[in-house]
Amino acid sequence: MTDRAERGRTTPQQSGRGLRPRAWAAPVRAMSRILNADGSPPTPAPDGPGRSGVVDCALYIDGKRQPGDWHYADALAAARRAEHGFVWLGLHQPELTEMTAIADTYGLHELAVEDAVKAEQRPKLEQFGEVSFLVLRTARYCEHAELTENSEVVETGQVMLFIGPNFLISVRHGDACRLSPVRADLETKQDLLLQGPWAVAYAVTDRVVDLYLEVADQLEDDLDVLEAEVFDRNSHGRIQRIYQMKRELVEFKRAVVPLQRPLLTLTSQVNREVPKEIRRYFRDVQDHLSRTVEQVNSYDDLLNSILQARLAQVTVDQNNDMRKIAAWAAIAAVWTAIAGIYGMNFDDMPELKMTYGYPVVLALMLAISLGLYRWFRRNGWL
Repeated sequence: MTDRAERGRTTPQQSGRGLRPRAWAAPVRAMSRILNADGSPPTPAPDGPGRSGVVDCALYIDGKRQPGDWHYADALAAARRAEHGFVWLGLHQPELTEMTAIADTYGLHELAVEDAVKAEQRPKLEQFGEVSFLVLRTARYCEHAELTENSEVVETGQVMLFIGPNFLISVRHGDACRLSPVRADLETKQDLLLQGPWAVAYAVTDRVVDLYLEVADQLEDDLDVLEAEVFDRNSHGRIQRIYQMKRELVEFKRAVVPLQRPLLTLTSQVNREVPKEIRRYFRDVQDHLSRTVEQVNSYDDLLNSILQARLAQVTVDQNNDMRKIAAWAAIAAVWTAIAGIYGMNFDDMPELKMTYGYPVVLALMLAISLGLYRWFRRNGWL
């Protein structure tokens, strides 16, 4: 945060206007004291470059971004003074101390703050007083020259949104979905920004779901390659690659499928938190999500079919090998049996006194072996 912003910061007593009461501030401070070993309040995160999770803090009034660098507390106070103003505070993997200080300022619930820091949540929508807490799982396709047993196909992360009457706080974990392009695009749409913080929530959700569609389309190409290799008789595709693809698909599925319920809640007619106009936009996002869910489910079925086909091929190949081994063993058994009989050293043996007995027996063994070989070849055993 710049020095100019720090000098321009005012407290509620200096401005002559008290901030709105925060119902969740006390629990947040209590949680902070519990987490510190000495029982003292946490030290606020420094504002120096590279040491803060704050990516951008912007104040929007009447759909326009206000110039200047804003501290999140000053921006919130200004937004509450304005008739149509709100704050969009963007965070990237904030530390607990910094997130606790922000929660104390904005009145965020301690449970939601804990979820935002740990980033191990399923997609969900929760309500804490006037603040809605929306969790999204982001996904991005990882380019790879060839699918191997260890290829990372889908990279996932999380975006948490705190949506209040005068603010939206986005907490991003991972790089699967960057929000700076969303902010830049949204700032060109003043009419949409006039709808307030829920317009930002829609834009972020729409970006996340659009990335789902991109990932789904690129996964289809990988599945086509796997399918072609499995049914190519000259290819020796390993089952491990199919399992790896299935694991990556499961990770992607965990991001996509659970989001259906939160979006259904956001588009519900009984939901009065979301403006009516924004609910229409969320319905469009819901349509895109439904398409992605259908694709993911069909990919899962296709992968199961590919896996079963490959396992069947392995079984068939093993049977073919066993038939070849059995056929050659039968041919070798002819030589072993005849040679074993004549090796028993009895005095009265057929053809022992015959001048050409030895070559005759060899010719007989060779003839029987050739006959068996032709018979096995004709029946597909060799």
